[in-house]
Amino acid sequence: MKGLLDEIALREASLLDAADEFARGELDEARYALIRAREEAALVLARSRLQVVAEAAPRRGRVRRRAYLVVAALGFLVALLVILAGLVVPRQPGTSITGSVSLSRSAHVAQLLSEAEADIANADAAAALAAYEQVLGLEPSNVTALTQAGWLSFSAGAAARSPSAVRAGLGELRRAIEYGPSSSAAHLYYAIAAASTPGNRALALAQFRQFLALRPSAAQRAVAQPFLAQLHLAP
Repeated sequence: MKGLLDEIALREASLLDAADEFARGELDEARYALIRAREEAALVLARSRLQVVAEAAPRRGRVRRRAYLVVAALGFLVALLVILAGLVVPRQPGTSITGSVSLSRSAHVAQLLSEAEADIANADAAAALAAYEQVLGLEPSNVTALTQAGWLSFSAGAAARSPSAVRAGLGELRRAIEYGPSSSAAHLYYAIAAASTPGNRALALAQFRQFLALRPSAAQRAVAQPFLAQLHLAP
C-alpha cells in the first residue's frame, strides 16, 4: 500500500510542477496537456488499485461489495491488459540487461520495454505507462511505446471520463500509425478506440480495414473479432 501512496504523491506533485511550469511559460500548451493527461491516467489506475487494497485488507475472509464495484469498473482495462501481454513486442535477441552502470540509449530503451512488458503481464498498468513514457522521452517516435502508452492512456481516460487523457491516448495512437504504418497492433488499438467512442464509426471502419490488409496474427484477429462483427466486417 505504501508504494501506491508514494506513487500517488509523486504523480500529484508532477501535476503541480507541470502547472507551475506552464504558468511560467516554461511549457507550451500542447506539452502541458500531454503531461497532465498522462499523469491523470496514471492516477486513476493507482487510486483504483489503492481502493481495492484498502477495502479488501480489513476483512480477508470476504471482499466488500464496494471493492467488487471498483474491480468491475476496471474490468475492461484489466481484460485488455491481458490481451496486451500477448501482443507486446518481445525483447529482441542481444538486448538483454548486462548490469552495466552506463547503458546506451538503445539498451536503455530495450530495458524499459522489457520492464513494461512484465508490468503488463502483471496487470500493473500504471507502472507500464510510466515505463513507456520514459521510452518516449528517449525515442519520441518509438512505435511500440506510442501504441501501448496510447492505449493505456485512452483506456484509463475512458474509465475515468477524462477527456484530456482520452485525447492524449488517441493522439499517441495516431502518431504510432504515422511512424509505423505497417504496424498491425497500432491500427488495431486505434480502431478499437475509434469504435468505442461516439461518432467515429467511419474512422473505425477505415482502421479495421487497414488492420486486416496487414494480415495480422491469429491473436490480434481474435481481439478484433467482436468489433469486426459489430461493424459487419468480414474477418
